[in-house]
Amino acid sequence: MQPELILNFAAMGLSVIAAFFVGYVWYGPLFGKLWAREMGHPADFAPEPREMMRGLALQILGLVLMTYVLAHTSQIWRPSVWNAGADQADWVYAAYSTFFTWIGFFIPVLLSNVAWEGKSWRLFALNAAYYAVILGLINTILSHWR
Repeated sequence: MQPELILNFAAMGLSVIAAFFVGYVWYGPLFGKLWAREMGHPADFAPEPREMMRGLALQILGLVLMTYVLAHTSQIWRPSVWNAGADQADWVYAAYSTFFTWIGFFIPVLLSNVAWEGKSWRLFALNAAYYAVILGLINTILSHWR
């Protein structure tokens, strides 16, 4: 039995843009100073323009890849994709995909950063919360706009 996945590229594009904006706000006005301090950067830290452009391009690439994979995995939870019954509310599938992706893939990597790279628990919490928020945002958009 093969699943019948629906890939909505407009929803995927909106998800990337929304997650990029959240990242800008999260690591800028909201928690930028905390992040810089926990990373060991000086208070007046500002990357070179070329370095900033490279970082932004890589962030967008990462969000595109993440969103593409989430567009697939968030649907796998739905019985209708497998022609096996009716679906529950959209938020249920967004929550499943968010939680299990976050706890199974993001938290272990962030724990490794604490264990092997000497990153602080504050940085762990900041980054873990960020990924929970953007995963939830992306999955909510993808689940509701199929």
